[in-house]
Amino acid sequence: MVGTSPCASCKLLRRRCAKDCIFAPYFPADDPHKFAIVHKVFGASNVSKMLQELPVHQRADAVSSLVYEANARMRDPVYGCVGAISYLQNQVSELQMQLAVAQAEILCIQMQHEPTVPTPQQILDTDEKSYFLPNNFPQYLNFPSSSSNVIHDSLKRESIFGHDMVS
Repeated sequence: MVGTSPCASCKLLRRRCAKDCIFAPYFPADDPHKFAIVHKVFGASNVSKMLQELPVHQRADAVSSLVYEANARMRDPVYGCVGAISYLQNQVSELQMQLAVAQAEILCIQMQHEPTVPTPQQILDTDEKSYFLPNNFPQYLNFPSSSSNVIHDSLKRESIFGHDMVS
């Protein structure tokens, strides 16, 4: 970087920016905050060692990751990125529970619209299995979960009523 302004690293560390400065391609002079935060969290020496151990084509991605982690560490010094990931995973779990509750409510509403009380003659005219399973019962099993296949398979085998038990 001879003849031009030093990179953000050399400017912050108050040293002369050499032609082969490892920081220059990744920490330009016009973005000094980027290096300042990485330096504060990881230290210039450690960042230099990490970059030297990587192939040139991976260094830009590594610098992006270091900047992201350094920003996360400034917000949450104990957990950093892991804290953010944990928060997002908890949020996903809560949303999955809300979705399951909503799907159950939909099922209840759909089942309320089905004929609920058969006449005594209808009970006598039908056998046990067809009385308990409405004709369109499999439509209620279209939830996006692995358990719906198990329930559907169980109904096909009629093991739910104690007939033809398959282990």
